[in-house]
Amino acid sequence: MPTCQESSARPAEPEHSVESLVVPYDPDAPPVRLTRIVGDEVSERWRTVDRSTHVPRLVVVPGGDGAEWAAAALVTARPSTAYLKIVDAVGDVRAAVEAVVALADREGLPQVKWEGWTACAEDVAATGFTALTPPLTPSEGAAGPAAGYVRWLREGVTTAPPYYGQSTHFTCGAVTALVAQAHAGTLEWEALDRQAELTLWRDATNFLACEPVGLGVAVHRAWPSSPVRVHLDADRPVLLDHLTENDREWRALLQRASRKDAERMGVPIDPSRLTLDAVRDSIGRREHVLLLLSLAGMQGFDVPHWVLCHGVVPGAVVIEDPWTNAATGDTWVDAHLLPVPDSSLDAMSVLSPEGFRGAVTIGRPHERDTTPVP
Repeated sequence: MPTCQESSARPAEPEHSVESLVVPYDPDAPPVRLTRIVGDEVSERWRTVDRSTHVPRLVVVPGGDGAEWAAAALVTARPSTAYLKIVDAVGDVRAAVEAVVALADREGLPQVKWEGWTACAEDVAATGFTALTPPLTPSEGAAGPAAGYVRWLREGVTTAPPYYGQSTHFTCGAVTALVAQAHAGTLEWEALDRQAELTLWRDATNFLACEPVGLGVAVHRAWPSSPVRVHLDADRPVLLDHLTENDREWRALLQRASRKDAERMGVPIDPSRLTLDAVRDSIGRREHVLLLLSLAGMQGFDVPHWVLCHGVVPGAVVIEDPWTNAATGDTWVDAHLLPVPDSSLDAMSVLSPEGFRGAVTIGRPHERDTTPVP
């Protein structure tokens, strides 16, 4: 796979205003005027999953007489994020897409994405979108389009690692570390596979989760040339409150062993809470931040989960999320280059009920090391 180049997220030139309206989308009762411009394949895709948590809306361009619709796009987005996603555009595709871009601009959003189910190259180019690199692999059980596209509406510095979806429900920490290292050029993309994923997870796991200290120690072991710092504002074992007393005891023992390993190996553990300003500063230094957060805000269930922070735009941090929820219509296009507002990321990365924040920052390597994970 070709190496991805680091670039600025540059907004496209403003377009002429497109008259449009926004209406809720109910798959059980689609508007009659929609059925006249949407085909069976697209209609079936819109109905087969419950997108309700992603607030599905139709962005509609009325026809010249106002009686019919000239174009429409189904638009969704993960909660607590800062983008809009076009699932499909029908009718006058370019007019529909321009109407979505105008809506995102009015809402102050930095980004619009477009799933490539029916998009053609000519329409993509004409509306100012660029292709996303196809995923190395989707997350477990997830279905998604073969292609996806993005258009940035706000200036910012971001980077574009190809998307890699975790192959299990518990290897998010290992995947974010591997993607960070591949993105930094420390790991060859060809070496980012399931064997590498499970190997790093096995070294980092607290069974089944990866807690911050164990993950930081595992990253240091795998890539000793990369500076690693653990951020954890808790001096006790974490992510254990949901377990029985016996299961808490032996996992706590492993976490204490990880702390001893960190001390012996010289991996610093910062006991202060990592701020969003500090996350932005790290990204500005071309470091990668592995951040532990709860999926409650974006997916509706309070499960600890690792994401990779690697870019910034005004008011939002750009992340890679290695997991997608196919049941809600969530695909790799949502999870890749995902802008999350600072306030949302700040709230979702304080883990309850303990009330701590955990992160691992990985600095630029002292020397190039492109060996696979052992």
